[in-house]
Amino acid sequence: MQFTTTQKHVAAWTGIAALAVLVLWLLGPVLTPFAVAGVFAYALTPLVDRLDAMGNGRMPRVLAVLIVELVFLLAVLALMLLVVPVLVKEIPLLRQQLPVLLDHTQSTLGPWLAQFGIHVNLDLSTVREQLKTYLNENWSDSFASLWSSFKIGGSFAMALVGNAMLIPVALFYLLMDWKNVVARVLELVPPRARRAVDAFTGEADEVLGQYLRGQLLVMVTMAVFYSVGLALFGLDLALPIGVFTGLAMFVPYVGFGIGLVLALLAGLLEFASIKALVMVGVVYGAGQVFESLYLTPRMVGERIGLHPLAVIFALLAFGQLLGFVGVLVALPASAVLLVAIRRVRAGYLASALYKG
Repeated sequence: MQFTTTQKHVAAWTGIAALAVLVLWLLGPVLTPFAVAGVFAYALTPLVDRLDAMGNGRMPRVLAVLIVELVFLLAVLALMLLVVPVLVKEIPLLRQQLPVLLDHTQSTLGPWLAQFGIHVNLDLSTVREQLKTYLNENWSDSFASLWSSFKIGGSFAMALVGNAMLIPVALFYLLMDWKNVVARVLELVPPRARRAVDAFTGEADEVLGQYLRGQLLVMVTMAVFYSVGLALFGLDLALPIGVFTGLAMFVPYVGFGIGLVLALLAGLLEFASIKALVMVGVVYGAGQVFESLYLTPRMVGERIGLHPLAVIFALLAFGQLLGFVGVLVALPASAVLLVAIRRVRAGYLASALYKG
């Protein structure tokens, strides 16, 4: 059976793509910091170029890169420091309120559970004695489990610290050489396909720019929403928790989850009543519905041409395949895939195969 030149090219490129996907899957943990740095470099390169242009060539590019990266790292640090006032206030309250919360839970749930033959005692002294007895009787098993958890947690912590140090370094070099990196990749494109590839990358770049602007609007809007919502319930730490939750949403689900836990903890310690659960349920429930079903599909999905269901599917699919990195790059990657699908569809509709 003879294959045409076109069929051979298609088979070769399919094999290359399959091999690239396999390598990415196998090296996923190693590539994580570089992938994250690449996403940030793509977003920050226009700022570096603009700052470089403002200097009319008198400002070295390395200085422009240092300024942009320093501002970016300070912004990330400021976002993380929003959690500090929460912890500073809540840790002492936790020590004071924990016995009160346990007593309140005991007096509320105890009689109700007793009706079903379940007797629960949440007295601190009793809990402490039971824990001591359990550890004495199961010391070896507990120590082995604790040591195993420490090794796992230590490995994770070391990986986290290593990535935190590697990402800024990779980001610096990518910002310095972004144009050269892109140019070297495009050099691999055959000359006869260069015009089509340039048109594709230009359209993809425009779509990704719209995505970044839309995502920024979503983050600011949700920061205001959560801050106002928590403040209406009278939470003292409404502003830092609300702002953190909104701005941390650049990583879908993760930022929302951390903000929800912080709000629940702060509400339980401040109100010590069912009001905390109602507050979190109303504010974060309404916020998740508003953001997932309306705000992100409208401000992000419509800007890049993705249907609301496609946005939700992209987040779930990329998260399942690539974990944290998948969630981070889900919508940008979907935008690029959408451009490719549009071009394939247009080519098919214009082909003799479709026209019959």
